[in-house]
Amino acid sequence: MGICFPDLQLPSWTTAYTPFDSGKLHSDHDRMQFIIELARKNTLHGTGGPFGAAVFERKSGNLVSIGVNLVVRSCCSHAHAEMVAIAIAQKKINSWTLNHAKSPQHELVTSCEPCAMCFGAIIWSGISRLVCGASTADATAAGFDEGPKPEKWIEELEKRGIEVVTGICSNDAKMVFRDYLEGGGIIYNPNP
Repeated sequence: MGICFPDLQLPSWTTAYTPFDSGKLHSDHDRMQFIIELARKNTLHGTGGPFGAAVFERKSGNLVSIGVNLVVRSCCSHAHAEMVAIAIAQKKINSWTLNHAKSPQHELVTSCEPCAMCFGAIIWSGISRLVCGASTADATAAGFDEGPKPEKWIEELEKRGIEVVTGICSNDAKMVFRDYLEGGGIIYNPNP
């Protein structure tokens, strides 16, 4: 019998990468800086693409899970940073949803606005808030095909009770794309 879901492993360097203050980051800015550095380290270590994400408990600021882009490393097209962070968080709380009645509300902080695939996953993930750094246009300008997403994607998430904040530390997030390209990073699924 084969494996039906890839056994995705975070790179070993991530075990030593934790936020200060006992795993708590209280502001959007601090959380985003943590995520941007996560994406940067992923590219510097050669372990994946220029994207990072994490799930936090909204009220406490506790870090629940991190995710980095593992597409090339894992030979798995859906191993985007957001998907990895969500999957690890759901496994950690032992629920298929992060909106579990016995759990606090969760938010996803990601270095870039979601692609079409991650947009769909966010809807069913159970998060109540999404915080983004770089824009879809920034990822597209770097050469990535972000896929067809509703033009009013923010409104679609908000209709489902998911608060959306964009543009947090966007210039810093864009620099990770630039550095990745200058370092010869692979653009998997390039723009058509």
